Amino acid sequence: MTHKRTLGELGKRYLFLCAGLTIMAFGVACSIEGALGTSPISSLPYAVSSFAPLTVGTATIAMHVAFILLQILILRRQYDPVQLIQLPVALFFGALTDFALWAVDGISCTAYWQQWLVCLIGIVLVAVGVSCEVVADVVVLAGEGVVLVVCKVAPIRFSTMKVVFDVSLVVSACVLSLVFLGRIVGVREGTLAAALLVGTLTRKIRGPLSRAERWFTAEKPGSGAEQPAA
Repeated sequence: MTHKRTLGELGKRYLFLCAGLTIMAFGVACSIEGALGTSPISSLPYAVSSFAPLTVGTATIAMHVAFILLQILILRRQYDPVQLIQLPVALFFGALTDFALWAVDGISCTAYWQQWLVCLIGIVLVAVGVSCEVVADVVVLAGEGVVLVVCKVAPIRFSTMKVVFDVSLVVSACVLSLVFLGRIVGVREGTLAAALLVGTLTRKIRGPLSRAERWFTAEKPGSGAEQPAA
């Protein structure tokens, strides 16, 4: 059963998405501060920011713009212009990432276990943010958008394509950092931990968060007569 979303419901869903993006940005920032490697989706912009005059947030925006253009090139006339909402979302997330990095800049890890603690906090925050994005159900980030588009035109399962996509980002980050810096940056054991844990945690967190659906669809008191269920 489907229902037409009201402006009020859409507003709540986008507010929930913004909260999720904020949490996710702080997760990315914690992963970077832990210095054990970022999550796969952030590995490429972090590597680029290490040798180019770009912040991590700006590099993230550039990557998402490239992903949006790639979606358009793949789908051509089948591309739904509504999906361009991914652009302002990318701008917002990139700005949030730079803000989060500034906010956690004071974190100092002097021991390996402290690095792991900060890294695991980052992984949990990213999982919570992704769960909020899924539950909000209004728009996906451009990275997930590319995976969905490829699955739409090719007989590939989403889970399989997501792994291929993440591996491609990590390999690209390694290659670029080796070429421009002579060493690998942003890809370490924490990257592997993020790849293994974020998906699992997201599935566990998404269930409890799905209760937000009641808030999305709740009517304001006195907004009108109750309507029977369809």
